[in-house]
Amino acid sequence: MKRLATLVASFSVFAMLGCGGGSSGATPEAQAPGAAPPATGETPAPPAATEGGGGEKAAEGPAKAGGGLEVTIESRSGSQLTGTATFAEEGDGVKVSVRIGNAPPGLKGLHIHEKGDCSAQDASSAGDHFNPGGHPHARPPDEPRHLGDLGNIGVSPEGVGQLEIVVKGANLKPGDPNSFLDRSIVVHGKKDDGGQPTGNSGPRIGCGVIKKK
Repeated sequence: MKRLATLVASFSVFAMLGCGGGSSGATPEAQAPGAAPPATGETPAPPAATEGGGGEKAAEGPAKAGGGLEVTIESRSGSQLTGTATFAEEGDGVKVSVRIGNAPPGLKGLHIHEKGDCSAQDASSAGDHFNPGGHPHARPPDEPRHLGDLGNIGVSPEGVGQLEIVVKGANLKPGDPNSFLDRSIVVHGKKDDGGQPTGNSGPRIGCGVIKKK
């Protein structure tokens, strides 16, 4: 009987060990073979590009509202002057670029005049300086001044002159009171000394009508 009790006790201990009664060494379910490990350190997807972020819009730049105009400057008052002027709206003004040749050397007054008419041999048909604001005459960068006051263009001993200026407040819009369109650009025979009423710049030796072709 005693031997039977010993056998029963031994069998109970064996059964407990065989059934995994201890927790040590057990494999957790999350780490079972073949199970995917938890996701860590994932790289998030890049954000979608915003409109214009590729630079396409920046590359286009602002459109020039009034386009560009090229004007031929013809000789007047017996001169041999030749030249061209280009006009293009830029920001809140008009960029004026002038090149002349066969001109007397030195500084020569350069102005926008109120009428788009260069028909007279002395260019008197171009009228007075373009001055929609009713200001006194002055030379850039002095303010206030006529909107048409461009200052002086320097001419080399070889008779060549160049000038580039942005005139704030001007435009190239048809019918606008501050528009250079349908006016004239005039080169004078003397230096604009800044005096009143128009700078004492002498005869009009070159003239070109600012108009769309």
